[in-house]
Amino acid sequence: MECWCEVVELEDGLDGFFYHKQCGLQDNGIRSVMVEIDETPLTNEKVRKTYVMGVQIMIELQIKALIEKFNVCPIVVDLIEQVWLRFVDSTNLFSDDWADKAFSESESQFQGEVKDACNREGETVNSLGERCSIIWYRSLSNKIPLSYSLAISFLACHLAREPILSTDIIKWAHEGTLPYFAAFVEIDKQMQLPCKACPLTSSSMFRPRNVIRVQKLESLAACIAQLIGLELPPVNFPAIASRYLKRLSLPVNVILSHACKIYEWAMPPELWLSANESMLPTHAFVLSILIVSIRILYNIHGFGKWEASLSSAVTVKNAKELSQSSSSRSDVDESVVEPCKKDLDATEILVLLHSKYNELIDASVDHTKDLEAYLEYCEKVVFAYQEEDKIIENLSELNQMEVKTIKDLWQFYKEKKKESCSLSPSTPYKRPQDHSQSNMNKTKKPKVKITLEPKESHRDREIRQMKSNMEENKFCYIPPRKRVQRHDYLHYTRKKGSGAYVYAAHADYYILLRSCARVAQLNVRSMHAAVLSFERRLSWLEKNIQHSFKVMPFYEDCC
Repeated sequence: MECWCEVVELEDGLDGFFYHKQCGLQDNGIRSVMVEIDETPLTNEKVRKTYVMGVQIMIELQIKALIEKFNVCPIVVDLIEQVWLRFVDSTNLFSDDWADKAFSESESQFQGEVKDACNREGETVNSLGERCSIIWYRSLSNKIPLSYSLAISFLACHLAREPILSTDIIKWAHEGTLPYFAAFVEIDKQMQLPCKACPLTSSSMFRPRNVIRVQKLESLAACIAQLIGLELPPVNFPAIASRYLKRLSLPVNVILSHACKIYEWAMPPELWLSANESMLPTHAFVLSILIVSIRILYNIHGFGKWEASLSSAVTVKNAKELSQSSSSRSDVDESVVEPCKKDLDATEILVLLHSKYNELIDASVDHTKDLEAYLEYCEKVVFAYQEEDKIIENLSELNQMEVKTIKDLWQFYKEKKKESCSLSPSTPYKRPQDHSQSNMNKTKKPKVKITLEPKESHRDREIRQMKSNMEENKFCYIPPRKRVQRHDYLHYTRKKGSGAYVYAAHADYYILLRSCARVAQLNVRSMHAAVLSFERRLSWLEKNIQHSFKVMPFYEDCC
């Protein structure tokens, strides 16, 4: 600003005019220069706000997808707001000295050769030549990684008592049905990056490189809850157990009522989210309760029910009828529970689980089976970009080539597919020389005498395959029990073998165990470890229940 009357000391009157400090008169000779909005200088507040708002948009997109695509209760919207705001406040990112601390930490933790300090487009750099926008972004991404969006979304579903598992969140993120890998496209539409105040692109800030593991997701959710002082409830056992029973095609009403009694009696602490990443996921212990309940109801204690079905008249028809009846009863109100039947036959459910074992593989979308589905997945998720020319111009030369290559391949595949569809679906065309060549190859070969080995029976083949499958998972096959003297609950143990634990089990228990492990997306040994842990808790409760009753004041009155 310049003053024509050569008076330097001026003050702003907050009314659009400036006044002399000495005389208080209005100064009419001020020359002001307007600053364009696009030339807003780079500030740490803008970078910080951009990153936090971007992660918030990603969480909002995930919650919207959970409600619209997976029928999650809309109450998660209110829950996610409280969790997200309290979590951001706990990170201290909006403190006044955040930017200074980020600069000092970047210089103190630097290892390697010191570069000459350079100034890129007027952007401030530290003494090591690193751009301040990169330093601030690195500090923000360390405080709030993009994977925290999945953890916060899962935590909101857990608080809403929804039967959404950590495996579901990871699977949907991989498939692209839950916005995660390609969420930066929608974020860019709403925030219009990059700009003068934040020179980083949306793909560099909000494009994840990978998805965390299942147990890491649960531990992150528990850590966030501890950080904001939130007391978590246990998982919704009835809803999750009912979901697994339907997946296994087992009778829900018979098993669920018994399993809920065991759950209310034992209340294992493993059903709460734990910050310990080395622990098994919570759904493993939900299934362990179901396994114990099924073993008690159906008397699965090594009596060789499955082996007997191989040589008896038990057919798969009965198993199919059981599957249909369980699926038809799944629509009935689960609050009306049938009384537990006595002498439930384990043969039918074991035959059912054994025959449907290969069908229990997670029915997620496999993008590698079909080339068209794979290219579409790459275009929408893996190499997701906006179609606008403005965004492509802001990309680097390598990324522009990447986008162009994907588009060319996609167009080439569509053209080839149209050509193949226009051809007749009859036998492929062959040239005359091809037919003659094939006729020449049809020469008589000398007969070779083959000696057939004794035919293996169906029972022996099934048992041999079962033993082979058990050995692959470090299990040892135990023949059915004979001369049984005790009919109580049978406990299995593990022994230290050649460098690893070897588990001994009967085929009946192993069939039930591996089916539950498959729907839980765990290996069989981990599922067995969860069952052993829950059985130890039940044994401890049974041993100490009498002592606890004797300590109670009303025990003598009851006697």
